[in-house]
Amino acid sequence: MSVSTWSIQPTDQERLVKAAFEAKEFAYSRYSKFRVGAALLTTNGDIIKGANIENASYGGTICAERTALVKAVSEGIRSFTALAVVTDVASAISPCGMCRQVIREFCAQNMPIFLVPADYDKRLASGEANGGVKETSIGELLPDSFGPEDLDLPRGQ
Repeated sequence: MSVSTWSIQPTDQERLVKAAFEAKEFAYSRYSKFRVGAALLTTNGDIIKGANIENASYGGTICAERTALVKAVSEGIRSFTALAVVTDVASAISPCGMCRQVIREFCAQNMPIFLVPADYDKRLASGEANGGVKETSIGELLPDSFGPEDLDLPRGQ
């Protein structure tokens, strides 16, 4: 399945990527040592940042993507233009399954999601045009997904 994404301005993409790197600095990854930063671009141009916050019980851990979404939604913001996610790994890492479902709840299926490698700046400096960013969407990451509109479908007797 291929879902095309809408585009955002290059300056907005750069702001978003920078914010994801900034968010990663506040990750609390005491147990996994796997830091993640996420940044959501709202339709009014604001950026909401989130980092993964781990917990000794493991089940209480919340990923960076969900942190950003929970922060936004709990403040009444529910309209987004793009999401960027970055880790310390030198390749683009995709959101986990639980994050994908939460992204699906609040974001359009064709909203761009930028998966950013840790060595983004180095790649840009070496001439790699997009810095190794993989652009995708929740429609690609979670095909045939269940969403809020499915709850409005008629039910059989």
